[in-house]
Amino acid sequence: MKETLSSVQKLSAHPDSRCWSVRWNPAGTLLASCGGDKTVRIWGREGGSWTCKSVLQDGHQRTVRKVAWSPCGNYLASASFDATTCIWKKKNDDFESLTVLEGHENEVKCVAWAPSGNLLATCSRDKSVWIWEVDEEDDYECVTVINSHTQDVKHVAWHPNQELLASASYDNNICVYKEEDDDWECCATLKGHTSTVWSLCFDAAGRRLASCSDDCTVKIWKEDPSQSTQDLSWKCVCTLSGYHGRTVYDVDWCARTGALATACGDDGVRVFKEEDGSDPEQPVFCLAAQVTRAHGQDVNCVSWNPKEAGLLASCSDDGEIGIWQFHEEQ
Repeated sequence: MKETLSSVQKLSAHPDSRCWSVRWNPAGTLLASCGGDKTVRIWGREGGSWTCKSVLQDGHQRTVRKVAWSPCGNYLASASFDATTCIWKKKNDDFESLTVLEGHENEVKCVAWAPSGNLLATCSRDKSVWIWEVDEEDDYECVTVINSHTQDVKHVAWHPNQELLASASYDNNICVYKEEDDDWECCATLKGHTSTVWSLCFDAAGRRLASCSDDCTVKIWKEDPSQSTQDLSWKCVCTLSGYHGRTVYDVDWCARTGALATACGDDGVRVFKEEDGSDPEQPVFCLAAQVTRAHGQDVNCVSWNPKEAGLLASCSDDGEIGIWQFHEEQ
């Protein structure tokens, strides 16, 4: 069995600026991107190619760092270096600015929606993680501010089927949070990376967490039921090292195939697969496919399409989006 990662299309998404983030909507029909040009762009398929359907501007004063779709697909959140998060609502074939969430002291680095759609998490260079509650009238209220990190918080990700939140930071640590008595608390701190943790994601079942770092490694963490304490405990069960030449900026786990994609500062996109029959307590992941010069500069983000198996989007400091197809050849 031979796996390949082939180029489907390159999109000049944010010319003369960096493209920081790409995310598919839940239906897999639209791709949102954001960049240093302060815009969010929505891409859709026309015939066999992807084209820009709309440009969302005037929402932010500075670089837009991350985008996230709500589980229903009708809302898009954008996090910006202007210290705000903008909520966009889908209206017919376009999007309108619904509200702007303010409160962080510095750049907002990431935003993520809980699977219920009722909670939103943001994180910032101000070292904090904020959790916002959304009501039926589309009102957003900050319900808690968590200060469990000692440095810039780079990324937040929700568990796919529990209200459990994970964050990654410049302090080399990962924190996991859950609600206790109407308040959110850090219930586990995952230590193992030796430099900034840039991104993380759960697998489809939520049993494992993948993290990537400035230390050029990807780590796989698994809940450890052997711990008798009430606190959650996660242990590192696998470290992927020696594959990336520079910082690994993003990691995404494909819900359909179980493949793990990485975005790297060495301009490469790589896909890893778990070996069949490997021990869950000591899983073995192998490099299945890679494009070493996927982009002209650092690759910032990778995102698997939730509906089309093996369809992958990436984006880079070169301002471009790459659309890729990962498939197995008999």
